[in-house]
Amino acid sequence: MVFKRLLGSLGVGGPSVDTVLDPGAPTPGGDLRGQVHLKGGSADFTVEHITLELVAHVEAEHDGGESEGAIVFHRQVVGGSFRLAEGEARSVPFSFPLPWETPMTELYGQDLGITLGVRTELGIAGGKDKGDLDRLAVRPLPVQEAILEALGRLGFVFKSADLELGHIRGTGQQLPFYQEIEVAPAPQYAHQVNEIEVTFLAGPAGTEVVLEADKRGGFLSEDHDAVSRHTVGHHGIDQVDWNAEVESWMRQLVEHRASYGSASPYGAPSPYGSHDANGHGAPHADKDHHHVHHGDGHGHRSGPGMGTAVAAGAAGLAVGVVGGMVAAEAVDEIGDFFEGDEEEEEGDEG
Repeated sequence: MVFKRLLGSLGVGGPSVDTVLDPGAPTPGGDLRGQVHLKGGSADFTVEHITLELVAHVEAEHDGGESEGAIVFHRQVVGGSFRLAEGEARSVPFSFPLPWETPMTELYGQDLGITLGVRTELGIAGGKDKGDLDRLAVRPLPVQEAILEALGRLGFVFKSADLELGHIRGTGQQLPFYQEIEVAPAPQYAHQVNEIEVTFLAGPAGTEVVLEADKRGGFLSEDHDAVSRHTVGHHGIDQVDWNAEVESWMRQLVEHRASYGSASPYGAPSPYGSHDANGHGAPHADKDHHHVHHGDGHGHRSGPGMGTAVAAGAAGLAVGVVGGMVAAEAVDEIGDFFEGDEEEEEGDEG
């Protein structure tokens, strides 16, 4: 199988490619930097293009249950239109911004179980070939980290994270999937909900925070979980009391869920509105088949970005990430993802 991969679609004696990412994890919207190292083959070749693909391992729900697979969510041409001489060694540096909605794979340097990869496609006159997947690590934006940090301080506990194929209606979502971070409720909400799912949809102007509370005790029918949306800016993060902000979001979500499920018909306005970080009310929209209330305000956009160090006791949400089983499963899934991709390509070549 290895011999097959070495042959590739370019034939024996074709050039080889090795992509090396710069150290450190970028943020969504931040620059991904690195070098593509080329080694010429047994003859001269014209390199038409060097393209990097960003690949994610996603889950899809359907009538038959649930399935998993890889999806390319961004392609970037980083070089090309040059002659690579026989045996020539050449390095092509690259730098390009990640999509703003690129999911985070780690929190405080600890793996969340999200699998992303970078794959290099080399286009040569007469053919093209794709290399192996290299793992891509992405850290959260400062505002995302501040919100997750607040959840940990408030007593919410990380359970899992995954990528769901689909679109959240009523939002500005751009990618064909979204990230869900599942947390167990803080003690004061444990009697009302089983878990809360947090989704970040970042953009140049700010981040939409979508919160979904599941059902408990029959408040809602199977398809009617409560969802709220809030908009926050990228700046002035250290000027916000995130504990109070996030606590108010959670209180509104749980209250809306209880009142909406017990008194309001599906699709009708709830007496509890959801607000953004400036307290503006909102109309409703839909998250797939779920009911959504969302904010329309402008978030916090003044002052410097977050510059305060994360105190050891404030990283409560991240503690559970490396609690044995979750970390081990994350490593296994990452290995399976990349091994499965290679097997697929080998099967295609055979």
